[in-house]
Amino acid sequence: MAIDIGTLEKRYFDGCKRQGIMPNKAIVAALFKAKIKKARHETCTLMVSMDDLRDVDFYPLLDLLKEIDVSEVDAVDMVNKSSCVLGGEYASSLLHAISKKLRVVDICDISFGKDFLLDLAQRGLSCQVLNLRSSHFRKLSMVGQFVRMQTLNLDFSTSLTSFREDCFSCMPNLRFLSLCETRITNLWTTSAALEKLPSLVELRFQKCLYCSDMDYSSASPGNEINEDMSSSYVELGLHVDLHSPSDEVFSHLQLDVDDEDMGNYDIVQDVRSSNEGSSDDSEVDFSGHRQDFEQLELAPDRTLGWNELTDMPNEISFGTLDMQHDDLFPHELVNLSPLTSTATKKYISRHASPICYEKHYRDYMIASLPNLKVLDNLPVEEVERERANDIFSQHFEYLPYNRRYKESVVSLLQQREIKSNLSCTPPSKKQFSTSRISQCFYSRSISAAIMGSSAWPILHPLSITSGVLREERRNFRPRQFEYHPSDSSLMVFGTLDGEVVIINHESGKIVRNIPSLGAMNSVLGLCWLKRYPSKLIAGSDNGSLRLYDIKHIPAEGGWLHHTPGSINFDEFDQLTSVHVNSTDELFLASGYSKNVALYDIGTGRRLHVFADMHQEHINVVKFSNHSPSMFATSSFDQDVKMWDIRQKPIQPCYTATSSRGNVMVCFSPDDHYLLVSAVDNEVKQLLAVDGRLHMDFGIASTGSSQNYTRSYYMSGRDYVISGSCDEHVVRICCANTGRRLRDVSLEAVMRHSTVTLHCKFGIIF
Repeated sequence: MAIDIGTLEKRYFDGCKRQGIMPNKAIVAALFKAKIKKARHETCTLMVSMDDLRDVDFYPLLDLLKEIDVSEVDAVDMVNKSSCVLGGEYASSLLHAISKKLRVVDICDISFGKDFLLDLAQRGLSCQVLNLRSSHFRKLSMVGQFVRMQTLNLDFSTSLTSFREDCFSCMPNLRFLSLCETRITNLWTTSAALEKLPSLVELRFQKCLYCSDMDYSSASPGNEINEDMSSSYVELGLHVDLHSPSDEVFSHLQLDVDDEDMGNYDIVQDVRSSNEGSSDDSEVDFSGHRQDFEQLELAPDRTLGWNELTDMPNEISFGTLDMQHDDLFPHELVNLSPLTSTATKKYISRHASPICYEKHYRDYMIASLPNLKVLDNLPVEEVERERANDIFSQHFEYLPYNRRYKESVVSLLQQREIKSNLSCTPPSKKQFSTSRISQCFYSRSISAAIMGSSAWPILHPLSITSGVLREERRNFRPRQFEYHPSDSSLMVFGTLDGEVVIINHESGKIVRNIPSLGAMNSVLGLCWLKRYPSKLIAGSDNGSLRLYDIKHIPAEGGWLHHTPGSINFDEFDQLTSVHVNSTDELFLASGYSKNVALYDIGTGRRLHVFADMHQEHINVVKFSNHSPSMFATSSFDQDVKMWDIRQKPIQPCYTATSSRGNVMVCFSPDDHYLLVSAVDNEVKQLLAVDGRLHMDFGIASTGSSQNYTRSYYMSGRDYVISGSCDEHVVRICCANTGRRLRDVSLEAVMRHSTVTLHCKFGIIF
């Protein structure tokens, strides 16, 4: 027989007496409230305010909670609204004392510290609703057992940037997830984490409200939105059904109510309706941060007037959006209300996480999560889902080389080996052709399979500290780096202090360390020779230019000024870029001037200075990969120009113009295209033969004139990689279609040594 509440109360008093303490008033009030509800034949809920608990209250309350599962109490809510004095280890034990009847857990982790948060994430909870405001989460990893959880609210977790690969792996029944005003940005890792939630039907990264132009204009201050319009979002709200005692009995639990938050965080669902087979008859509700249970009971159907919406802080109002205008949050409002498709809508987004500003965010999420029914408080209709799938296929690649299904790397390797064994027999002409095609097919398929195995790339932070000279251990400050053209494990980087360092980035070991000569300067230009892979050109901002042969540089760092195979070149003032031609005979230098200098590598002579090639300084100069006399220049005058040394470059072969200053230009590996990067993510691919536009990658701009963008081809012509100095993300796009394959977020924790991030995408291009 279930233990009645009176017995629980008596046992609690006895426990307090044994501990020699006075009963906690908040616990006594909670038991009194539960007893009243039981007498009224209402849902008997015990609400424990953790704000009012002290460490001395722990043991009697723990004994009480351990008996809840066999008592007549229907549900327990554990609520923490502000900082409290209860220790984190005690709070954790209390939460885990209840296994079957823990309903709502509403906590702020700043009260209990990181250890409490780590324990919660790793062990899990048996609650149905978890409302957590976290200041400690940066990469979320909730891997514990959350089998009963149906609603999770992480709103205002302002440190949260991403999810770890194993996050959400034990939440099979989670249906509602809210992530408003976090720092989450990455569509790919976010959708991959959410795909592990098979029951997820409602997701929120922002709170979206909309109405017709007529309703908005007719709403006077102080009036509420009419019933038809408000139902578009009120029906998605979660109303808390927790009856509170009178102020006289429960005055110490009276909470401060913020009217704004009552509008923002009313996502409550009847968990019983989504879990009809459950033996728990309690009605579960999900409250947001700082909501007042008592006030919500008095006004469960409260809606917001437009005067409240427009006066609230942190609000983003996009004004009147025409249904046919796709530039700002495209397709957000298609078929989302009973209004006709020709109606003009008012759209308001509040407390949006950065991911909401990613291009095609809504379409990507809808296409990636086929079970989703509500996104950002707006219902997902079938017509919108079909359109989202179309937009996804137009602008994104699911896997490299347009592969549509994930495959096993092991299976592909086995197939390749079987094919290889069969090819040992003399092939017919047809078989020979098939064999050649299959070689490329398997290489690309394996690349797609490796990438498809995880949305999380492998990031290797390289802690580079000089340890070559025994008498000196110091930190490097890398400024420029270049991978070796034939040995993929080697790279060279130049530092702000004038050092040139060759490292094996796979092992993290320094291969050669060339110290700075003379006055301190920054190494801004680096280029390996192709036919002589032990040699490289290095140039500094003070104008110095030198060829190094690493074969003649001692590994222990005892480098001399005049080393065999090394050459000093005439200085080029304010140098920023150097590049060697395809035959290793010539190299070019450019800098903070309108001129370009041509050097002969064999003799060490400067052959010519081409003057006034642009209207402003030339940021980068690049030789083509196969034509030793062709080169391109990019300048902040917004022009990219193609030149031919054989014609004594006075006039360019052609000029292509960007809308902003050009930061970078490079040739595709086969020289068919030029990849041009201008300030603030303006990345375009031009036909190298005449400069015509071939592809605009359509990367969203940030609005910053200081967001310098650089883009490169990967080790083939099929994909390009692009990054900007104001953004912690690297984008990979298909060079043939312009579709986005992946965004990789780069985060580094700076310790005592400089950290350089090397990222392996798991792709063989």
